[in-house]
Amino acid sequence: MSAVMNPRELDSSVCSIARTMDLIGHPWTLVLLRDLFNGVRRFDELTGHLNIARNVLTRRLAGLVEAGLVEKVSYREPGQRARSEYRLTKAGRDLRPVLLAVMAYGDEHLAGEDGPPMKVQHGGCGAEVNVHLECANGHEIDNADRLRLAPGPGARYL
Repeated sequence: MSAVMNPRELDSSVCSIARTMDLIGHPWTLVLLRDLFNGVRRFDELTGHLNIARNVLTRRLAGLVEAGLVEKVSYREPGQRARSEYRLTKAGRDLRPVLLAVMAYGDEHLAGEDGPPMKVQHGGCGAEVNVHLECANGHEIDNADRLRLAPGPGARYL
């Protein structure tokens, strides 16, 4: 078993949480990703559904494309000019557990008396989807369980 380490000894500039928040922590980004996950992919549809300023949406989409989370794909309606829609890449789709965890937190702590506004169900069987943690040995991790940090191969020390 490895020794318990002091996280203050590590360089936080290489923190995976900080790097991820740099990608998705901007205002509107998570709700934009939510809509992309839900199949809202065209600029005008996103603008209307999110009630977001066009310039803000343009910046957020450009940032997601540049980060490799979203790809811009051309389409053309009959008799119309070519336009673009936005689709999640594998890296973008890999954020699904993050969005589901944020949703679960909101459902538990912010939903109000009426309860959660939406439920996520497994398309294969219809059962409600739950977010949970488990270790590599299959043990479920509870919020009260203690976790410890161990330096990974990309750790840098101060």
